[in-house]
Amino acid sequence: MGSVDMEGISLSAGSNTFDVLKNGQSNTNTPYEAQRNFASVLKDSLNKVNETQVASDNLSTKLVNGEDVELHSVMIASQKASITMQATLEVRNKVVEAYQEMMRMSI
Repeated sequence: MGSVDMEGISLSAGSNTFDVLKNGQSNTNTPYEAQRNFASVLKDSLNKVNETQVASDNLSTKLVNGEDVELHSVMIASQKASITMQATLEVRNKVVEAYQEMMRMSI
């Protein structure tokens, strides 16, 4: 597996994150370790989304205040922030949908 990086959302197949099979043997992470790994990936991804939002806000503020900032740089940063937020919301929607589907299953 490779890695996916979308300016703020980064999912990678690292040795601690998503290794399922290695040389025919299953990964021996405990549920607690898997939960911590997932939580850290999620937290890092959300922090990167926040960083793109803050960078966009800073550039917009500089442009409004008349500082020396190129308009195209502000627009690019704004679009990056928008796209990362939309992607994050889509991931959240899919997670909520999967949770609701699991709750509908009968045991």
